[in-house]
Amino acid sequence: MADENNSKQILLKCSKIVKEFSGNRVLDNVDFDIRVGEVHSLCGENGAGKSTLIKIISGIYPKDEGTIYIKGKPVDIHSRQDSTENGIAVVYQELSIMTTLTVAQNIMAGKELTKFGFLQEKQMNQKVQELIDKYDLGLEATRMVAELSTAERQVVEILKALITDASLIIMDEPTASLSYKESEALFKIIRSLRDKGVSILYISHRLDEVYMLSDRITVLRDGKLVGVFDREEEGGIKPDQVIQAMVGKSLSSGREKELCASEADVVLEVQRLCRRGYFNNISLQVRKGEILGIGGLVGAGRTELLRSIFGVDPVTSGSVSYLGKPLSRSIRKNIKNGIGFISEDRRSEGFVPQLSVEKNLEMIDFGAVSRFGILSGRRERARARQMMEAVNLHPADPKYKVANFSGGNQQKIVVGKWFMHNCRLLLVDEPTVGVDVGAKAEIYRIIEEMAAKGAAVILVSSDNEELARVATRILIMRRGNIVGEFNSGMPDRQRIAMTASGLQM
Repeated sequence: MADENNSKQILLKCSKIVKEFSGNRVLDNVDFDIRVGEVHSLCGENGAGKSTLIKIISGIYPKDEGTIYIKGKPVDIHSRQDSTENGIAVVYQELSIMTTLTVAQNIMAGKELTKFGFLQEKQMNQKVQELIDKYDLGLEATRMVAELSTAERQVVEILKALITDASLIIMDEPTASLSYKESEALFKIIRSLRDKGVSILYISHRLDEVYMLSDRITVLRDGKLVGVFDREEEGGIKPDQVIQAMVGKSLSSGREKELCASEADVVLEVQRLCRRGYFNNISLQVRKGEILGIGGLVGAGRTELLRSIFGVDPVTSGSVSYLGKPLSRSIRKNIKNGIGFISEDRRSEGFVPQLSVEKNLEMIDFGAVSRFGILSGRRERARARQMMEAVNLHPADPKYKVANFSGGNQQKIVVGKWFMHNCRLLLVDEPTVGVDVGAKAEIYRIIEEMAAKGAAVILVSSDNEELARVATRILIMRRGNIVGEFNSGMPDRQRIAMTASGLQM
């Protein structure tokens, strides 16, 4: 099976993989392979089958049909242990490390070295430090994990994979909670692992990362293989072709709009707002029909600012006015008065997964589906169908549980709830994290349509391309303060990024 060139040797191959759930075929004769020492990205819209394929490779789901090969030999993977024994490890977006232990203790958990029943701490520290040094990962085995940054903790997860002699590491949305600088450090580690012969299967909705890192990209759509793009082949990897393969159509270019300061009526005014430890002396206005983008690095205080404005979190000092009057600290009153809030944590705060679409929709506006306090099932279903049509949601069944939708469709439900509420002010926090390109375009369209109808929108995003694509004016926060504003001309993403980082042009 191996090519004479080691870099072309196939490490893992999936042939004609089929998987069905309740008669619904989610993987349909999918072929996939990854070479020794390459970064191979798996792309596709939410619901394309990426997660299912990964779970089959890692032993969480059994395949219904097909064969998996490791270095040319067919293998049976029925459990995580089978996967580990075949040199496969997964680094998940949600880290599973113990902060009260050292780096070495985390990595050696379940694999402790003992002698006469006593732990060999020195030997374990030495073994882990040798592994760290081998891959130039820049940690100390004896450091407490509680002292590490998020990016360093992710390195601990990678080391937990390497200690098992993993030859293939699957990375699922590894930069979702990392800052730009932390992401760059992770990319350096990924390249180092690749150069040392470790294969990386990379899954991310951040396509700029995918294009930058990948030697090859495999695209799935509706459970089927639709394309493999190879950097070394003629033409290389072209982003427009990858996106078209993912969505089955060409998306509009979504060109950045020219920034401008609005002169419409002020909807929200914040004056010298403070929350000790999070943000300081924030003053801003957002006007009718305006989409005010707030950029900055992770930890800049943007999320905390939105939560405090909506009334979720307290403030230390300052004032907030809505339509010329002091804004209530009651979330219930704020919703009733036409204010919506889309949290960055959609699973915990955006919907109830075990309830249907129609039940989730009624939770913020019971009056719209009731009469004299009595629920109208007819109104409830009609309103849900109207929302599902507005956000292009499939399957368009009001009684379908939200938990059964893909991540992108779940986020469209969250946005659609507030679309139906006819908000006069919408606070949006990281609306497209973990969302595919097709769902992103739909979410942008919905937000822009709300603004066109007169809603004032505050959009917090760590994606500078998103800010440039959607916002009409942009503020930058850094360490709890507003440090820059962009309100004219075409948005300059380089200047935005440098302002957020505290750098000067």
